[in-house]
Amino acid sequence: MPDLDSRTLASADGTAVEYLSTGRGPHVIVVPGALATACDMAAFAALLAGRHTVHVVQRRGRGGSGPQGNRYGIERECEDIEAVRARTGARLIFGHSYGGLVALRAACGSAAFDAVAVYEPGISVSGSIPAGWTSRARQEVSAGADFEAFITFARGVNPDQTGRVPRWLLRVILRHAIPRAELRQNLALMPQAISEHAEVVRLDGRLADYREVDAATLIMQGKGSGTSRQAVALARLAEAIPHSETMAFAKLGHFAPEKKPGKIADAVLRFFAAHAQSDADSRSETRDRRLP
Repeated sequence: MPDLDSRTLASADGTAVEYLSTGRGPHVIVVPGALATACDMAAFAALLAGRHTVHVVQRRGRGGSGPQGNRYGIERECEDIEAVRARTGARLIFGHSYGGLVALRAACGSAAFDAVAVYEPGISVSGSIPAGWTSRARQEVSAGADFEAFITFARGVNPDQTGRVPRWLLRVILRHAIPRAELRQNLALMPQAISEHAEVVRLDGRLADYREVDAATLIMQGKGSGTSRQAVALARLAEAIPHSETMAFAKLGHFAPEKKPGKIADAVLRFFAAHAQSDADSRSETRDRRLP
């Protein structure tokens, strides 16, 4: 796995934004999801790095980036992406989960990106992503009960599965099922995750915004979501984006970009290659038409 070089720049509001870079070739921005850091996307970045220069954004509240701040919102995330894009010249972007929401919002009304790829983006339509858990979780974090907030989160975001498991049993399961280092990270990032899910809820009902995504867009999803409310939401998202296509991975879960990135990276590489070539041809045709 290649080394990731850390770089830092200032976003529009002055907040420091760290990003980790590797590889050579056309530049790609990678945006991690909630409860994740840039390092969690290192394996995915390595798979892209043979053909691309990859820049993994360390989103606010993580690593060398500054805090979310009192004025946190998706607008600040988009400003961070724009700062990295302006520095690197990247015209390709990939986002996972909440990072997929950030990538799509960054592409709304912008001509900066040629292609956008997202895996199970955090787009809520008609309450498809539950957020009734956030008030309780925020109280638990304020009381120093980060693990209890994590339990509330785990039950709240997946009410049909983990939401049916009693809290006492889920405490036992999660402590044994999640590696210690990963669990520590999850608990440390609970405050950020709560604020991020509040943004998911705030943007519910804004499906029409994505008609302003002009870039070619690949929307991917994993197993277990074929008939779920979120699968319906992603289908409606695909309908809203003018130049979109979808892809399903029957054997991959939600955290595949972090834990089993191979097939997703292959799909993203093919998608970016096809649309980069298409864009190059289009620009060439436009230039030729302008010649006397």
